[in-house]
Amino acid sequence: MRRIAATLAGLLAVAACTSPATVQSTSSGPSPSRQPSSTATARATASPVVRPRPAPPRVTVTRLRTPDGSVMTVATFSGPLTYVLHNGSEDPGAAAGRLRAVSAVRGAERKRLLATFNGGFKLSAGAGGYEQEGHVIAALRRGLTSLVIDRSGQARIGIWGRGVPAPGEAVYSVRQNLPPLVLNGKPTAAAADWGLWGATLGGGEYVARSALGQDAAGDLVYAASMSATPADLAAVLAYAGVRIAMELDINPEWVQLDVASRPGGRLRAAIHGQSRPADQFLVGWARDFIAVLAPAGAGR
Repeated sequence: MRRIAATLAGLLAVAACTSPATVQSTSSGPSPSRQPSSTATARATASPVVRPRPAPPRVTVTRLRTPDGSVMTVATFSGPLTYVLHNGSEDPGAAAGRLRAVSAVRGAERKRLLATFNGGFKLSAGAGGYEQEGHVIAALRRGLTSLVIDRSGQARIGIWGRGVPAPGEAVYSVRQNLPPLVLNGKPTAAAADWGLWGATLGGGEYVARSALGQDAAGDLVYAASMSATPADLAAVLAYAGVRIAMELDINPEWVQLDVASRPGGRLRAAIHGQSRPADQFLVGWARDFIAVLAPAGAGR
């Protein structure tokens, strides 16, 4: 835990950028070339009803450097976004049956796409259960951190069997992966023991790692690096205001974040040194992943 505290104290911002959806607004009023009528003048003196402008769908990408030299990419998803869990062609694969969200983003979903990122461990690793579109493909387990997506596409993260799912919640898809990495806004004690967080390529502590959390506002926050420890992930997510977080996949083949500057726009690889091309989830992929969607028509 001392190492995590040192990481929190020593975080250094490297760069930040924002990829908002383009949302146009129009205003009505008298033309500058015309004099307003007396009726219009009277209306103008009345106190107008001010309605807050809804926040646009947005992906904000920031890079932080930890004291051990790891460069961490942090993406915060905010505004009216929805989420889709996609099956991989090999995992869960054909055994999952006929489902809508298969191994590639296409059609109407492609036009709304703002970002994509990797899912969790292979189901054979036994790190948690998996439910897709109401079909339980691997049994869901109590006590594990779970990304829960309801039928409207809204997502939240919680511990299965401890408040998740809520009574009557319209659960549509669930992706579980290990116990919490961050809980109640703090890295868990287990985050300091890197051996608890999956088999690494070459058996080293510093490998590609990713995680997903949720902050107090309900926004999802993704963090990843091509060389980091679980403690790095936990510290960075806690620094970003995350209340609860789960580790996602690890090792360079599987860690991927792609972001567009507008819904349906060209995707760019957001993690420095990312192995896979930015269009991988459009072409199709072997493992499960999550698509982040803006509302239909946003950015036009």
